[in-house]
Amino acid sequence: MDDAQTPRTYLVVLDGSPEARVALRFAARRAAKTGGRVEMLAIVEPPEFVQWGGVQAALEEEARLHAEALLHQAAGEIIEELGLKPDLTVRQGERVKAVRALLEERPGIAALVLGAQESGGPGPLVSYFAGPQSGQLHCPLMIVPGSLDDEALDRLS
Repeated sequence: MDDAQTPRTYLVVLDGSPEARVALRFAARRAAKTGGRVEMLAIVEPPEFVQWGGVQAALEEEARLHAEALLHQAAGEIIEELGLKPDLTVRQGERVKAVRALLEERPGIAALVLGAQESGGPGPLVSYFAGPQSGQLHCPLMIVPGSLDDEALDRLS
């Protein structure tokens, strides 16, 4: 397939927050309307060091299972509502590095879609990707306001 036939892929980082839900709703509807795809990324940050290796491994496995469950639940909602089957990715590591690595690995990603918190300062991903590093991205950054309700998201996407 050439670039004209490759469906647009919207990358959304899910962490269970309300702003991630807003970003996913926007991206999924945008993808459905444009014949694109959604890739959902959950990041498992390494837990603080625990002296006993078995406990450390159990904590890491529990965090990974939680991330997978979050992705599968959100995917089920998108499939049911839009008939759109998203790609699911779980990565371990620091959030910004994990997102940057995925963007580097997949140059076909058409946009990074992040949700902004409804109140308070921007989250760490929005701060990083909309800050001094914004000119370094290989795709557009879409920041969806967390204050938008479902009706507004549907209308805008």
